[in-house]
Amino acid sequence: METKTWKKIKDSVYGEIGTERRDGLERDFESFKIGLLLRQAREQKRMTQEQLGTIINKKRSYISRVENDGSNVTMKTLYDIVEKGLGGKVKISIEI
Repeated sequence: METKTWKKIKDSVYGEIGTERRDGLERDFESFKIGLLLRQAREQKRMTQEQLGTIINKKRSYISRVENDGSNVTMKTLYDIVEKGLGGKVKISIEI
């Protein structure tokens, strides 16, 4: 039995990179990663969602939504959370 790599599985199920369905999957995954990274950073600072929300003037429920699905966060809010709320820096890269 042939062992398949994760890339081969994604290619067969979602299509190859550059197809609409696969690109959507990749975008969704990047959004998920943003939320996960924000949650990890907040927990590393030993802050609650409520505390972070107070610092950046957002409700706890909003912080929860961002951490669970980073796709709805604006750039301004991302910078507010990371820089103002967590004392970090945002680095963004673009691949062409």
